Amino acid sequence: MTVASMDALSLVIPSCERGIGKVILQAGSADLIDGVQVAPYALWPDDRGYFLEIARLRQGLVSQFPLETTQVSCAFNYPGAIKAFHYHVRQTDFWVPAQGMIQVALVDLRHGSPTFGLRNTLYVGQMRPWQILIPPGVAHGYKVIGIQPSMLIYVTDRLYDPQDEGRIPYNDPRINYDWETQHK
Repeated sequence: MTVASMDALSLVIPSCERGIGKVILQAGSADLIDGVQVAPYALWPDDRGYFLEIARLRQGLVSQFPLETTQVSCAFNYPGAIKAFHYHVRQTDFWVPAQGMIQVALVDLRHGSPTFGLRNTLYVGQMRPWQILIPPGVAHGYKVIGIQPSMLIYVTDRLYDPQDEGRIPYNDPRINYDWETQHK
C-alpha cells in the first residue's frame, strides 16, 4: 500500500520479519540503507562537562542544506521513551544525539530503492558519538536506552511542514520492529 507519493518518490510500508534489521557498527558500513550517511562527531570533554559542535553549514553531512530554510531543533526524552515512526517526502534530517544513548531504527520505504524494505539499527549517543543523515523516504524513530535522559539535536533542510510528514505507529505489524531489549 502506497502511503505517500511525490514526483518520482513513491513510499510503501514493506512487510518485514520480526527483528531489528542490520545493526550498523561502523560509520561506513555497506549495510546502511541507500542514502543514509553516518559520521563520527568530535566531543571535547573537560572537568566542567563537554563541548560538541553540531554542524557547520555548507560543510560535512549538511553541506547541501540551504541557509534560507535550514531549521535546528531539539528533543529531550526520558529513559525508555519511544518516538517512532515518521517519514518525510521532501525533508532531509540530520541527527546528532548530544546526551544519553538512543537506539535508532530506520526503514527504507522508497519503492524502487536498492534497499527498499531494509531496516537499520544504530546505537548512538555519548558512547558512540555519531551524526546521522536521513534522506526523504526513510522512516525513522528511536528509543532512549539506559537510565539517563537523551537529547537529540536535529537539523532539517526545510522548515517544518506538517504536510511533508507522515507517521506510522512504532508497533506497526508490517515494519515489525522489535523494540525489546535484545540481551545479545
